[in-house]
Amino acid sequence: MSRSRSPFRRVASACLVAGVGISLVACSDDGGAGSGATTAPTNATTGGGASTTPAAETSAAPGTDPPAAGEVDGFAWRGPATGEPIVLGMVNTEGTPGLDFPEMRTDTDAAVEYLNAHGGMGGRPVQIEHCTVNGSPEASQACAQELAGKGVDMVLLGLDLFPGYDSYAASGLPVVGALPILPGDYTADALFVTGGNLTTMAAMVALAVQHYGATTAGIISADNPGANGSEASLIAALDKAGISYTSIKGGDNETDAGFQGLVRQATADNPDVLFSLYSDAGCIGSMRARASMAISTPAITTAICASGEVLDVVGDDALGWSFVGVGSPGGTTASDEFDEIVSSVHGDDGSTSIGLGALGINMVMTLARVANHLAEAGSTVDGAAIHDALATSTDLLAFPNDNPLACGLVAAYPSVCAFEFPIGEYVAGGEVQTVPGFDAVSVVDYLP
Repeated sequence: MSRSRSPFRRVASACLVAGVGISLVACSDDGGAGSGATTAPTNATTGGGASTTPAAETSAAPGTDPPAAGEVDGFAWRGPATGEPIVLGMVNTEGTPGLDFPEMRTDTDAAVEYLNAHGGMGGRPVQIEHCTVNGSPEASQACAQELAGKGVDMVLLGLDLFPGYDSYAASGLPVVGALPILPGDYTADALFVTGGNLTTMAAMVALAVQHYGATTAGIISADNPGANGSEASLIAALDKAGISYTSIKGGDNETDAGFQGLVRQATADNPDVLFSLYSDAGCIGSMRARASMAISTPAITTAICASGEVLDVVGDDALGWSFVGVGSPGGTTASDEFDEIVSSVHGDDGSTSIGLGALGINMVMTLARVANHLAEAGSTVDGAAIHDALATSTDLLAFPNDNPLACGLVAAYPSVCAFEFPIGEYVAGGEVQTVPGFDAVSVVDYLP
């Protein structure tokens, strides 16, 4: 099957935005190797070297004309950033088996390099101080103290299981994260540019209700902590919508016959929809199982299963599947800029699924959009101003998918800023296209 790689890079940008709860490592296997980066040490106090790309050292020039009035602002047309740098501190988990995500750091650095060649944040060059944690509360607290001591303007959370929120608050440091992971993150003194597992599962239920008119559902998933957490969020959304369900558990790895058994059991009562919480190889197994048994029940899963690695293998066995967080590929300015950043790290012939690194790109570039809006309004551009604008503005769009941001829209989850998602479906011949009417489905009514 032949297809361009660019659309699936955009699919990858949604991979953890729309699927992290299935497993923290579900999207990480390819990204770290693809970056070629050396894993940073796990000691929180030894990962703090600055990674800076001064604007004066780059020869990059604007690549396009400024956007027309009313268009979403871009970066490619801007010249190199100048002046006093804005210093960001970033905390990320690396070097621990099962908790090793260097691609979040390396791809964030690629976004910073791109920004410094194209306007920075509100015209200011960006400098980033990294601090690495190992998945322990002690390491996270040490990083919080280290970054506070360095006087950074803002703290970015890559993947940090135990952020030192109290220390950041005591130091007056604004905190922005890529996504909430544990329950406490949803009410923390921070802002998250995506909604994580909770909103992803709600979006799956929104499609089931609004597109398929579902009142019954089958669920298949692995029996591990990540998948079990996803299942709990999905069931909470199903209960909110009044949908009855049958949930079938399998192993992390199943044979073809094993996946057939799971799908057969989950659809035995002829449910209106089938939810799959499997990832990676499990996507392939579940798609093949459904097709081989000629089961017509519509299937709904996350963007993880829409990666090029999956669809290149299963082909039209993916007919009847929908994917939360994926829409029709389009040649927008933002998607082209995203591809350029990805190519700078992974190359044009690299993996079509870049994994967790996409979240770092999305976070930094979204914050740069906020900073540029501030600069254009003649306002101060610093960490506090960017954080406050993100928290209160009603006209901001996330990079690169241009979905609206509405921090605190749902009072129960005040730190979450994203409540709308595109949903795509596989069509014959190898493309994923937006489900009609679901280019931006709201999950608010389906959140527990």
